[in-house]
Amino acid sequence: SLPAKLINGGIAGLIGVTCVFPIDLAKTRLQNQQNGQRMYSSLSDCLIKTIRSEGYFGMYRGAAVNLTLVTPEKAIKLAANDFFRHHLSKDGKKLTLMREMLAGCGAGTCQVIITTPMEMLKIQLQDAGRIAAQKKLMAAQAQLSSSSAAGAAEPVVETRTTATQITRELLRSKGIAGLYKGLGATLLRDVPFSIVYFPLFANLNKLGQKDPSVKAPFYVSFLSGCVAGSTAAVAVNPCDVIKTRLQSLQRGVNEDTYSGILDCTKKIWQNEGPTAFFKGAYCRALVIAPLFGIAQVVYFIGIAEFLLDLLPKRRA
Repeated sequence: SLPAKLINGGIAGLIGVTCVFPIDLAKTRLQNQQNGQRMYSSLSDCLIKTIRSEGYFGMYRGAAVNLTLVTPEKAIKLAANDFFRHHLSKDGKKLTLMREMLAGCGAGTCQVIITTPMEMLKIQLQDAGRIAAQKKLMAAQAQLSSSSAAGAAEPVVETRTTATQITRELLRSKGIAGLYKGLGATLLRDVPFSIVYFPLFANLNKLGQKDPSVKAPFYVSFLSGCVAGSTAAVAVNPCDVIKTRLQSLQRGVNEDTYSGILDCTKKIWQNEGPTAFFKGAYCRALVIAPLFGIAQVVYFIGIAEFLLDLLPKRRA
């Protein structure tokens, strides 16, 4: 049933995000680094420096907005894919690869309603620590190079903003469109991702089914979700880099600003080279693999059906 699918998708999203959020934070910070002051050299370096400067919970900056919105996002994504697959196979025939890709395309298009504002707010909070650390480093360098006390730079104090404050400011200054900055880039990432992910998962999952009417074992669904998710994540990483750059409202020292997808693509290519489009690719693969592996296991096990089945029994 649709309520069961939505509940399953929501629970899957909550569990997955909680497990992999620190890696997602590192991915955002690595992708936003340009040729200016580079703060982090790798995933492990980013996480270690984040813990040292911001504490353990610094790795979960932006997690609240993600956990709040990931439930409807994952619910829409998984349920929409099932909806389109069901209606595309109404003739009773097996879904062709093209129809599976169409179903994935529909799911990716539906989810951006939630994904775009969620990613927009999450990126601001995730990247705030990098910009603050960069400013502190620049201030410390200026203080050391200053020959007199009068010329010494004042210490930088980071003012932490919340998702609510960012939302209010964007709505006040730009209206609802402010929360949907980078919508085109989000579509450019999520639609191809779903086109690759859902058909690949469905076909890998079928390999573990002894009978078409019996669900595959949970470990098969988990591994299928991991493989399909990481493959799709790396395939669309260039679009994810562009989306992350476009949705970042604040810039570090000597970092470029962009007017749109084409301008962003051109500047990244010219200033940082083609390899810049794969910044954070392994981080994104590490995020997406367990996230979708866990999501598919929860979704296919059917926790919601189990919970909903208990309600009549309790009343009885």
